[in-house]
Amino acid sequence: MTIAKGLNVRSQPKPSDSQGNSPDIAIFLRGLYGGGTERVMLNLARGFIKRGLRVDLVLARVAGPYLEDVPPDVQIVDLGADWIPSSLPKLVNYLRRARPKTLLSALHYPCEIALCAKRLANVPTRVIVSEHNTLSLEAEQINQLSVRLSPFAARLFYPWAEGIVAVSQGVANDLANVIGIDINQIKVIYNPVVLPELLTLAKLPVDHPWFDDGQPPVILGVGRLYPQKDFSTLIRAFAQVRRIRPARLMILGDGPERDRLQNLIAELGLTDDVVLPGFVQNPYAYMANSAAFVLSSAWEGLGNVLIEAMAIGTPVISTNCESGPAEILANGRYGSLVPVGDSDAIAEAIVEVLSNPIQNIDPHWLTQFTLETCTQQYLDALGFAEHQAGVCIPHLSN
Repeated sequence: MTIAKGLNVRSQPKPSDSQGNSPDIAIFLRGLYGGGTERVMLNLARGFIKRGLRVDLVLARVAGPYLEDVPPDVQIVDLGADWIPSSLPKLVNYLRRARPKTLLSALHYPCEIALCAKRLANVPTRVIVSEHNTLSLEAEQINQLSVRLSPFAARLFYPWAEGIVAVSQGVANDLANVIGIDINQIKVIYNPVVLPELLTLAKLPVDHPWFDDGQPPVILGVGRLYPQKDFSTLIRAFAQVRRIRPARLMILGDGPERDRLQNLIAELGLTDDVVLPGFVQNPYAYMANSAAFVLSSAWEGLGNVLIEAMAIGTPVISTNCESGPAEILANGRYGSLVPVGDSDAIAEAIVEVLSNPIQNIDPHWLTQFTLETCTQQYLDALGFAEHQAGVCIPHLSN
């Protein structure tokens, strides 16, 4: 892995650059701050490299816990922008100098910045935007100006893209309505979260006393401590479960709601039974050792952690939020779907899973979320359909 700084982005060329070749694919993100989308983009970079493509990872700012996970053959380009809008002129300069064949971007506002940069740079680079959230719901729920304006920004800029990808059919439907375009102009590609090493990581030991033999079952939640994840409803649901039987709740992740959630835990008298350990590099081992996994989100784009828990073999419970969970769980066939914000329903589902933990998932169902499947679908969307791979899909059952 090499890191090129700001305007002199090709100052540390790879061997292919010395031959005058441009990157095949550049991926533009804010940074690598530990969210599900950032992990998905790193997975895709790995898949692209495996197909023999040259990949640049262009970051507004080189920061975040996922930096150590960047594949070694990917060059990081540091635009050195502390504020995402200030990355625009630097991205323009990068496009003019590096001239990647395709630029893939995800999240707001990197997608809009990528589209503006392409126009200002006046280069033939194809820009593909990847939408990972249900824009209309997020804009309604989050009282932040940039979020409130995101549907307007998408309506203004997304039609400039050579391709639009949505991570679920629900996101595609919402985005088509927001932008005002035909749904057929949006390609649905699920996230590549089922990796060949997933089960290996899941089998690693967990250094936490709650997972020792003879301890009460652990209910697990994973995600940024942010209003979207609605962990307060999960905590209230757990309080009801705790009155019925011994159990514990662990929520992995960090974010601005930590203090509020800690106060709620204390208020409900759950200090000894609920813990917020923060961000962990390997959540899969925690999933494998938990009695149940719960996604309590008020809205989602897809729900990566739900797929991961399913692949590991942990029984899952999810709110039937827009969008993703119903698609992932085949409308409840592979896990419990409960109403959004309903702590009573979540508590009831948890008690049922703890009493009857059997979960049978057809391994073929999970192939649509594997790295090989999703990489090829992205390559088709990016214009690299000729880069095929004959790699076997790993066996995903326990």
